[in-house]
Amino acid sequence: MATPVTIIGAGLGGLTLARVLHVHGIPATIYEADASAGARTQGGQLDIHQHNGQLALKAAGLFDKFLERVHEGGEAVRILDPDATVLLDKPDDGTGGRPEVLRGDLRQILLDSLPAGTIKWGHKVTAIRPSGDGRHELTFAGGSAVTTSLLIGADGAWSRVRPLLSDATPEYVGTSFVETYLFDADERHPASAKAVGDGAMYALIPGRGILAHREAGGVLHTYVGLTRPQEWIAGIDFTDTAAAIARVAAEFEGWAPELTALITDGETPPVPRVLNALPIGHRWDRVPGVTLLGDAAHLMPPNGEGANLAMLDGAELAHAIAAHPGDVEAALTAYERVLFPRSTAEAAEAPRDFEICFGADTPRSLLGLFGASSAGARPSSSSETPTA
Repeated sequence: MATPVTIIGAGLGGLTLARVLHVHGIPATIYEADASAGARTQGGQLDIHQHNGQLALKAAGLFDKFLERVHEGGEAVRILDPDATVLLDKPDDGTGGRPEVLRGDLRQILLDSLPAGTIKWGHKVTAIRPSGDGRHELTFAGGSAVTTSLLIGADGAWSRVRPLLSDATPEYVGTSFVETYLFDADERHPASAKAVGDGAMYALIPGRGILAHREAGGVLHTYVGLTRPQEWIAGIDFTDTAAAIARVAAEFEGWAPELTALITDGETPPVPRVLNALPIGHRWDRVPGVTLLGDAAHLMPPNGEGANLAMLDGAELAHAIAAHPGDVEAALTAYERVLFPRSTAEAAEAPRDFEICFGADTPRSLLGLFGASSAGARPSSSSETPTA
């Protein structure tokens, strides 16, 4: 029997789609490769924007629950020199409009909002076969299969659904992140905690930098950015924690110890995050019964928009489906008509944001984004900050 709406991937975009469909009384099933909701960590803090992510949460009827989980003070920003001199210190005065929340907390809000049985955990797609009239048969590891009349790929950068629509594959953007954590930072790592401050901290020079977020409970979550060939990062043995930390820290020799301690004192094994992107302007011709959202549709360098766009994609696709009952092609056409120009504009902006952080003029370029040029200067209230 065909299932009416089938979503591949239980990330923020797929969950938002299912939730907004549920608000409209439309059932959906999500198939997720992970064995359970807690099978892996969900990343750090997200800044949720008024013009996309917050709109999606309002459409889902979850905005008030989101506000309950916001990290108060998390919109503060500091920019430091490698010697930890403060170039900019912007406190969170409550007017930023981009409240911070842990990705895991946001995901849990969405999970809790769905009817029991919506998500089929432990279902990794191994094959997808068109079966005519816009229907597709999906086969999962273990041999089970379903047929659907509406298939949505919300399955991220290496989507199994995307090849039905496009030959495009993600390519390395030239920069990788290495992720580390410090816990109980105010008590156990006070110098690093002071350097990071209350929100986000950027210590950047061309081609490399240390970016950190303060999270709830005294957690410092760090992304070490390095513009290096993909072979360089692949040549580090991250199964040897001590050697990997030493290799990454060597790129910051001479930096202030309170900054390098964010690497060397890490309390979890360092995790490499190789950054990839789809071509700017990625789109596809209409294929009956299937579409994409989020990173599956428009993977781009991280600039604080990815999760927000995925959620907005999900909400808008749900609205299109609800507005065209019984007409899948009209719904998908309406959705993609808005999706393509928006994702093209954001994909063009993302490399420019990345250049501000890691290009030849940083940190001056980042200070310029905030309308600041010297220590103690304050940014204009309309500035936006690229985030990891």
